[in-house]
Amino acid sequence: MTDLKDIIKASNVAVITGGASGIGLAAARRFAGAGMCVAIADRNADRLGEARAELEAIAGEANVMAVETDVAHRHELEALERAVLQRFGRVHVLMNNAGIQPDTSIFSAEANWDHILAVNLMGVIHGTQVFGPNMLAHGEPGLIVNTGSKQGITTPPGNPAYNVSKSGVKV
Repeated sequence: MTDLKDIIKASNVAVITGGASGIGLAAARRFAGAGMCVAIADRNADRLGEARAELEAIAGEANVMAVETDVAHRHELEALERAVLQRFGRVHVLMNNAGIQPDTSIFSAEANWDHILAVNLMGVIHGTQVFGPNMLAHGEPGLIVNTGSKQGITTPPGNPAYNVSKSGVKV
């Protein structure tokens, strides 16, 4: 089994969804600091621009890209992959990290549940389905990281849609 540090050392392109803040931005900083090219994707254009500038200061403008992407829509992930492949040629690390956590109850509108599941669960599934085949095809070391949550394991009371989505990611 290959060690995570060996994969990162041998890799040169990382894609992080939800990469403009929180865990995604922290990972992007680490990947950029390790000398990788980094592509971050997020729905928030303002935060995306700020994160891009921060990462460019670490890795240089040529090694960073930022793409406004809503992972709830598979076609936007497909467009993200095309843009990354056009710019960097291949992907070695995919971090399916985008997630939302609006409050819900069992009685919340179905649209609220659908949106949380589309981002938190289907974003991971579609991200893997879109990026995975080309990552396998290039034959170099690669890694797909799916960000979960303790709420997907412990499923505490409150916010059941989020718990269900993160339980699905765990599975």
